[in-house]
Order: sequence, then C-alpha cells, then structure tokens
Amino acid sequence: MDNTSTIGKPVFRRVLLKLSGESFCRPGEGGISVDEVSRIARQTARIARQGVQLAIVVGGGNILRGAQLSRGSDVIKEATAHYMGMTATVINGLALTNALESMGCEARLLTSIRMDEIAEPFIRRRAMSHLDKGRIVVLATGTGSPFVTTDTAAAMRGKELGADVLMKATRVDGVYSADPEKNPHALLYEHLTYEQVMKDQLKVMDMTAIGMCLDNKLPILVFNFKKEGNIERAVAGELIGTWISGSTRPRPSD
Repeated sequence: MDNTSTIGKPVFRRVLLKLSGESFCRPGEGGISVDEVSRIARQTARIARQGVQLAIVVGGGNILRGAQLSRGSDVIKEATAHYMGMTATVINGLALTNALESMGCEARLLTSIRMDEIAEPFIRRRAMSHLDKGRIVVLATGTGSPFVTTDTAAAMRGKELGADVLMKATRVDGVYSADPEKNPHALLYEHLTYEQVMKDQLKVMDMTAIGMCLDNKLPILVFNFKKEGNIERAVAGELIGTWISGSTRPRPSD
C-alpha cells in the first residue's frame, strides 16, 4: 500500500542527495539490482515533480572500491585503483539516469572525467541550468581526482550548486553513538553539531567532507533511505534521521 500520500510539501528548494554504491544493490550483495534502482528512481522522480531541484552524487562501492583494491598489493597502484572506483560510479549513474527517464523524468548524467559518448562534462553553469529547468542532475566520478571520497565530492558539489542541504542516504536511521547493527543499545542522535561529529569521530562522512560542510555552513541530514517514502519525508522536513548543523538551531520543520 502506498503510504506516501500523507507526506507534506517540500521545505527545501534545492537538495544534494548522496547515494552510496550499496544503494544500488540488495543488502549483502554487489552489482546492480534493477528493483533497488527503480525504487530510488520512483522516489526521486516524485520529488522532482513537486518542484524540488535535485542533484544526486553516486558512489560505486557496489562494483569496486578503489582503496580496498590497492591495499596490500603493488600490482595496481593506489591512484589507478581510485580511478577505477570513479569509473564504477558511472555505471551506477547510467543505471539511475535511465531509470528516471523510463519514468518520464528528465535527467542528465554529468561526470568530472570526460566521457563524451555517455555523459556530459561537469560544468557548474551547465549543471545549474539543468536544475533550473527541472532536470535531475546525476553526478558521477566524484571530484575527478584520486584520494578523494564521494562524500567529499558531495560536500563540494553541494556548495557549488547552492544546495540548501546535503542529504546522506544510509541503511540505518541516522547517526548512532555506536554501530546499531552490532550494538542494540546504541543511541540515535536527533541533532549534532559539526564539531561534535569531528570530536567524537562519529562515522557519518569522512572528516574532510564534514569540515567542508562546516566551513560552508551546509547542513547535513543522515537518514534511512531503505524505508519507502523516506527520501520524500526528508525533503518535506519531517523529523527523521540525524540533523547536523553548526549550532543547536532546529531543523526547518521545527
């Protein structure tokens, strides 16, 4: 049964959504699940139809993690492994872009590494133009440089594109005091400051990304996208997940 009809109207004008590679596959598996991609596309298409300008940064860990590939081996150099990981994000980006188009939603795939036959190059003005025209912008290959995570790419693109919030989709309900999949007594935080995240080394995003959001005053919402309708609830400002900002200022819906 569709329980999304009671979700309120969006409170954000422009959103940067960060999807990990694991978003594209079933739990515990790798590769791409058409069902998972379709589920993400349905929710994001509904958001776009409500007038929200949406940019999505995709990871590639479901296919290949560059840092893991090069670890303990001299066969593949670390920088090369990172570039391989970047190309994996393009595969996910192509899948999501096509899924969105199959649902009648205009979408554009942009990459930081030129791949002219399959994607547009990331040019800030071009990306902004697509957003202004109501197209979903799917961003692959991270920053285009090795040794930089897609979390940092999301923080960077969020600032570049003037996003109101960076939404990090995860498979748990937000940020916890410990791993909730290992510790059933872990505490879920409703609100954190950037400084708390860095001081306590909480596993939200890498510290470079957190520092970038702090410097640019870009709030972060960490939420469970696996629950149907949660992406829309997050955009509507519902009290889900963990809100990370520079002070104890409440989130928009408060």
